[in-house]
Amino acid sequence: MTLQAEFDQAQADSKDLPERPDNMTLLKIYALFKQGTTGDADGARPGMMDFVGRAKWDAWDTLKGTSKEDAMRQYIDLISELKN
Repeated sequence: MTLQAEFDQAQADSKDLPERPDNMTLLKIYALFKQGTTGDADGARPGMMDFVGRAKWDAWDTLKGTSKEDAMRQYIDLISELKN
């Protein structure tokens, strides 16, 4: 199975996890997904009043410099771990 196919499967699996992950794990899932699909965070950091947007952007920005392939692999591993 190719990395992209595994990533797509993990994305589908993420919708059917046995229990909802905590907020920090959700941010990590989001950040790894964005890094794996888009690359480094771009655009302006959301404003002070956009708490959720700012937290998501900050989590994504921490992965700056991580290759798309590495982010995809980490995403796959994290979703696999959460499934079990």
